[in-house]
Amino acid sequence: MTMILYGAPLSPFVRKVLAYAAEKGIELELVPVGVGDPNPDFAACSPFRKMPGFRDGDFTISDSTAIITYLEAKQPEPAMIPADPADRARTVWFDEFADTIVTTAGGKIFFNRVVSPKFMGKPGDEEAAKQGEADMVPIYDYLEGIIPASGYLVGDRLTLADIAVASPFVNTAHCGIVPDPATYPKLTAYLAAIHARAGFATWIPRERKMLGLG
Repeated sequence: MTMILYGAPLSPFVRKVLAYAAEKGIELELVPVGVGDPNPDFAACSPFRKMPGFRDGDFTISDSTAIITYLEAKQPEPAMIPADPADRARTVWFDEFADTIVTTAGGKIFFNRVVSPKFMGKPGDEEAAKQGEADMVPIYDYLEGIIPASGYLVGDRLTLADIAVASPFVNTAHCGIVPDPATYPKLTAYLAAIHARAGFATWIPRERKMLGLG
């Protein structure tokens, strides 16, 4: 039975699970739902109707990190959450950093310049979007300073850390907000490399088409 993921790829959390599953070779059926969608199957997986929701047979769960934790245990290889204690802790840190700090800053931009005007029919708060841009600067500074020469955040190989951190940057890029390559060359190269991987490259063009960005 195919595992089901409920959500929209424009969500950085849904995209994170899709990209992770692609790297693991795990097949997921994406069932499109919107914010607060009344779909009863979605509600059964996510009682507060937060994306993504997930079903594997009789097992249901929501939250991208919980879903990925389940999938990692179900299919340990290739390992995307390291076993080494320090590397595992750092991977969890980057996942949390992405889900809270990066997504919160980027979300101010994406919600007010895309979600509100395009999907809710309401003008966004441009001051909030500008604050989001300002909030991204220390994130750029931090990542530029710590990206290793290997191009991977943890253990010199691809892990959940890279998938999680790269995902919300897709949303800001949809708004034309990207790190300045001259100021942030390491971060620019890092994001380009991770976004070029199949798990992201499959979805980014579809998202841009959905948003009328070509």
